[in-house]
Parts: sequence; structure tokens; C-alpha cells
Amino acid sequence: MNLLQSFVHYIKTESLFQPKDRLLLAVSGGVDSVVLCELCKQAGLDFAIAHCNFKLRGEESDGDETFVKALAEKYGVEFFVKKFDTEKYAQEKNLSIQVAARELRYNWFNELLNTIKETSIREAQKSSLRLVGGLLTAHHADDNMETMLMNFFKGSGINGLKGILPKQKNITRPLLFAAKEQLVQFAKENNLAYREDSSNSSDKYTRNYFRNQLIPGLEKVFPQVKENLLHNASRFREINCIYNNAISQIKKKLITKQGNEIHLPVLKLLHTDALTTVLYEIIKDFGFTAHQTEEVQKLLNSDSGKYVTSASHRILRNRKWLVVSALQETAAGIYLLEDGETEIIYPQGKLSIAKNITPAAISKENLVAQLDARGIEFPLLLRKWKTGDYFYPLGMLKKKKLSRFFIDQKMSLNQKENTWVIESNKKIIWIVGIRIDDRFKITSSTTHLLHFSLGPSK
Repeated sequence: MNLLQSFVHYIKTESLFQPKDRLLLAVSGGVDSVVLCELCKQAGLDFAIAHCNFKLRGEESDGDETFVKALAEKYGVEFFVKKFDTEKYAQEKNLSIQVAARELRYNWFNELLNTIKETSIREAQKSSLRLVGGLLTAHHADDNMETMLMNFFKGSGINGLKGILPKQKNITRPLLFAAKEQLVQFAKENNLAYREDSSNSSDKYTRNYFRNQLIPGLEKVFPQVKENLLHNASRFREINCIYNNAISQIKKKLITKQGNEIHLPVLKLLHTDALTTVLYEIIKDFGFTAHQTEEVQKLLNSDSGKYVTSASHRILRNRKWLVVSALQETAAGIYLLEDGETEIIYPQGKLSIAKNITPAAISKENLVAQLDARGIEFPLLLRKWKTGDYFYPLGMLKKKKLSRFFIDQKMSLNQKENTWVIESNKKIIWIVGIRIDDRFKITSSTTHLLHFSLGPSK
């Protein structure tokens, strides 16, 4: 098969899009994207062209824009262009130029796709116009090999070794089957002009180093290295599917959701095969890195109250559980009360704690709680109540959900939103300022007390 036939066959085999879909092509002006345009034209596909001018190479960048605009005119297709102050964006976001350009590029592409899709939907109601099939990029087999090697050396695991996917969300890569040299040969055969990016020859960028130095060096030792890497990419894609299915099943057995929190049973984790891998697959979704997996694993053998944080979440060891919660929720709604603490300031006021205080009489004030200390384990959690919480109201032998209890108490929405609880080993011992749990009431056999009182913070 020639390149055009292989192109059409690959699109059909991978089910990338429908032949009548309207497509948006990301075109830089280099040989890869120019060949993509020509293949789409020869295949009779409907497409528009989008070009990013990152303003990084002065007149050369502007020249690329002019060239791609002329290319759109040649094919008679719609042309979209966006100029970026990439260096300023990189400084503001504290990003590398490469990462900044990628963010700017794909954010704009997504905006374009949404706009085109909305227009197509409106027009489709009046005629048989085609809807948007997605964004096409000109990533090819050599890009895939470079990505695989870069991911391998970065330590990205099985997921990274699968390389670049032919289709991911709204991004489609219909040239992954083709080697760079095939694209260059096609351009020669079809007399296609294209732009050379001067930065491609510089090894200061990681990908260029792999492209210009590492892979050619490997080919001297293993002449079939490119072919082998592509075969490995195919195998790892299949392995990754099996791996993800297995991880999904394990997650279902380990993860319990309580409100906005994730609870993980310590004992089950300790008996889980390939624990480090499983633990990473769970915590990576909450901003934790592979290097933090060891720290989180140590929590399984630590005391209650220890925790590890990412940029967005905290994992807290609370008795027999690891509790994953968002930092903003943690900061606003969870306080740790260690054994020996006598007071803590929180949004509702000052909570005072005293031990072994023998009362002359049991207080009936709502802002005071006197509890039997025998079943209470530290550290305690002072937190806002959440959906699914339950307790045994004083005087009752059956448990009741807090949401039902609040209804019975005819509490307003504002009162419910500002209700806090104290929890011991996943048991609520006091709805602060409202009611204690019957399991922790003072009895004739009580020998040790815990005394809580709520007052103003100042």
C-alpha cells in the first residue's frame, strides 16, 4: 500500500473518525502537518486548519504563519490563527517554554473545537452538514518512539510505555503508523513545500536530544531498534488495557467513599499483592507523585494522626483507615485533637477539653458534653458533618442518620451547614452543641470522664 492507502486503512482500522466528519487540523507548517493536509485532501476529507504563532522565533514564527495561511488558501479551507506571548505566560505560570506552549496550544484548540461544534449543530438543524470529528495532529511513528523512551527514563510505568494513543478524548493522530522518512518521501513525490523549524536541530530540548542523539546511537548497536520500539508500543497498549482492568477491580475492593473523602482499609492494604503499584495507582489521582508512594506506604505502620500531603490533598492515618481528603476541605473542615490537648480554636469558637473531671451533677447545657472516656480513642477528629454520618442519639438504642436527626430537630439549612461533630475511631461521640452519642454517656460504672465545652474564641 502507498501512504494514502495506509492512511485511509489506519483511520478505518482504529475507528478514528467517520469519513464525513468535519475535522480541525493542527498545522505548524513543518513537513509532518503539511503531509497531513495533503493526505486529508487526497482522501476527500472535510477539514479546517488551525495554526499557533508562539512568537518565539521572531520573523521565522511570522513566516510560518504566513505560509500556513497560504496553505489554507491553496486547499480552499477555513483558517484559524492565534498569536501567543509564550514567554510571558511561561514566566507567570512558572513553566518551561515547552510546557507553556503545549498548554496554550491545546487550550485554544479546545475552545476552537467547541465553537465549531456549536456552529455545526445549529447548521445541522437546517441541512445535512457534518459535525466535528475532532482535532487531528501530525504525530507520527518516530514521535511515538521518542515519547516511549522519554517516559521510560522518566519512570512513568506501564501507562507511559504504551506511547502515544491514536485517539485520546478529542485528539486524533492518524499518522502514527508512518515513519518520518515516509512522510518526507511523500512530500518529495507530491512536490509539497514546507517550513523547517530551526529549533528542531537544537539539542537543548529533551525530545530533540532523543531524536538527534540517543536513537541514532541506539541504531548503531541495534539496527532494528525503531521497528522493535513500535512493536513494543503495540504490545504495551494491550498490556496497559489488561493492567488498567485489573487495577480497576482492585480499587473497587479497597476504596470506600464517604462524602467527599476516600477511605482505604489499612489491614486490606497490608495484605494486597504488588502494594506499591496499587497504592500509587490509587493516590496519583489526588496529586501524589510516584516518589511519595513510599511515604504513604509508611502510614500503614504509623500511629493515628500521621499524614502525607500533595499539592491538593492530604492522606491521614486514622486508626484502621487511610483517609484521603481535599486540602481546602481539610483546612476548612477537619481538626485533629491529640491526647493531652486542652483547647482548640475553630470557626464555631473555642472547644475546651478536660479529662477525669468529676461533675457535681451532669450538665444539661447544649454547649457542654460529659462523656465516658472508656470507649474513646485519640486522636479525635473535629469536623463538619457529612452525608452518610450517623450516631446513636442520647436515650436511643438505634442509630440514626444525622440528616434524619436534623429534620426531626427542625433545624434550618444554615444550622445544618454549620454543624460540627467530634469523631473517635470513626464513631461520632458528640454533635457539637446539640447531642451526645448514647454509647458514650456517663453511667454508674463510669470511672474516667471527658469534658468538652464550647465557648467564644475570644
